Amino acid sequence: MEKAERVILGIDPGTNVMGYGVIGITNNKAHMISMGVIDMRKMADPYLRLGKIFERVTGIIESFLPDELAIEAPFFGKNVQSMLKLGRAQGVAIAAAIRRDIPIHEYAPLKIKVAITGQGQASKQQVADMLRRLLNLHKEELPRFMDATDALAAAYCHFLQSGRPSSAASYKGWKDFVQKNPKKLCR
Repeated sequence: MEKAERVILGIDPGTNVMGYGVIGITNNKAHMISMGVIDMRKMADPYLRLGKIFERVTGIIESFLPDELAIEAPFFGKNVQSMLKLGRAQGVAIAAAIRRDIPIHEYAPLKIKVAITGQGQASKQQVADMLRRLLNLHKEELPRFMDATDALAAAYCHFLQSGRPSSAASYKGWKDFVQKNPKKLCR
């Protein structure tokens, strides 16, 4: 495979499981390089979890040398404590990117879902399935934790936002895409 012209790291922040996804852009087409999770469920100390996030995100950055970071913004929920914990996890991941002078782009969960599936109420499974089609992934390549595909979705959303792929301009909507790409549909 050709060397990517640009690499985007996507992060889905979490305090128990944090997802990451890395895509490469070559000739204005995206392809998956890697995805996975940072699993902290067995760590009781919340501050040690933050340390692990920093360490692992730094390692991922050193391994894949991303040009940009796309990170999902925490959504506003009713539980303030959960929001604070999630914000800390997000901040630590951002700090790892800042340390390497990587530009950061934050996207709301709704914006990511709309960019990937066309609808804001899409489930995690629908997002994962659409990514599988968009990136030509095999079902076996999809991870057990949807946090990884959510992170991949953040990276792909940034790819779409930062310069639409040339093929997107030739579609007048989902119906037109389906008509021009019948082999991409699961039946």
